[in-house]
Amino acid sequence: MTGKRPSAATLVAWQRTHGRHALPWQRTRDPYRVWLSEIMLQQTQVATVLGYYERFLLRFPDVRSLAAAPQDEVLALWSGLGYYSRARNLHACARAVIEHHGGSFPNSSAALAKLPGIGRSTAAAIAAFCFGERTAILDGNVKRVLTRALGFGDDLAEAAHERRLWQHAEALLPKTGIEAYTQGLMDLGATVCTVRRPACDACPWSNCCVARAEGRPEAYPVKTRKLKRGRRENSLLLLTSGAQLWLVQRPAPGVWAGLWSLPEFTGDEAVQAFAAQGPGRIEALPHVHHVLTHFDWQLKPWHWQLPPRTAAATRQRIESALPGDGRWFARDEALAAGLPAPVRRLIDQLA
Repeated sequence: MTGKRPSAATLVAWQRTHGRHALPWQRTRDPYRVWLSEIMLQQTQVATVLGYYERFLLRFPDVRSLAAAPQDEVLALWSGLGYYSRARNLHACARAVIEHHGGSFPNSSAALAKLPGIGRSTAAAIAAFCFGERTAILDGNVKRVLTRALGFGDDLAEAAHERRLWQHAEALLPKTGIEAYTQGLMDLGATVCTVRRPACDACPWSNCCVARAEGRPEAYPVKTRKLKRGRRENSLLLLTSGAQLWLVQRPAPGVWAGLWSLPEFTGDEAVQAFAAQGPGRIEALPHVHHVLTHFDWQLKPWHWQLPPRTAAATRQRIESALPGDGRWFARDEALAAGLPAPVRRLIDQLA
């Protein structure tokens, strides 16, 4: 790393003039609201989060109301936002705050980081914004900003190198104005120092940025260990009986843990063979390609409508043979439950 050291004062001045100031979680020092926004913003863009944040606060205005709610209701409100472990950890964290901290979030990053679902960087953001603690953040956007500005070319797949980047992040902290500086780093990574085609001319650190001087900002950060993406195929059964449909609750751990979904089969032959044991006809629906963090999932839904006069004993036999722990839902009840996004779309399209 060479060149002039990035200036915290320059970033603070830039944030006050060019940064974001109208986001709803910026108008408060309430750790509950800041924590909620930080968790929602993990791996999710601001534009997507805004609506969820507002709806969540309408239903759960404080940590006590969230802790008291059943997990199903929390997952239902989170439905469509993805990365559902965040919602489960959110609920667990709210309960921990009630049980172990008397309903008040701890006021230090070290204590916050011990709560479920709050990592070191998230804890630091809450502590900086709500309690003015002088502590460094290092989320994905900030890693990109700092590695480019500093020319930090060590492989962040190695824990020792990431620890060294943390040390650099701490060394850059201003003595005062930690809130504006922290927000400035977030704003810089989100709006200027983007993954592709960064707007270097608009950057307050452009005159000291090593990556810009090298003419290769997109070479940073360096992280060689990539997740090996897999591929999975499954068939789903959309079983309906009159105005009702059958949903199963996904087990934990696993994909979509705790959410309500459709019974899953290993393939088309398995779902067709299952339906052949009962009355009515089964028809294939358009395939759904769903992208998850670790794999691409090809979902093949089938619709089986039981005839109106299906005997109660026949229904019970089918129910007992279906995989998973399930029950019948009215359509509107199903849409109000915690559903994975592709399953919600299938049900929403069901006439």
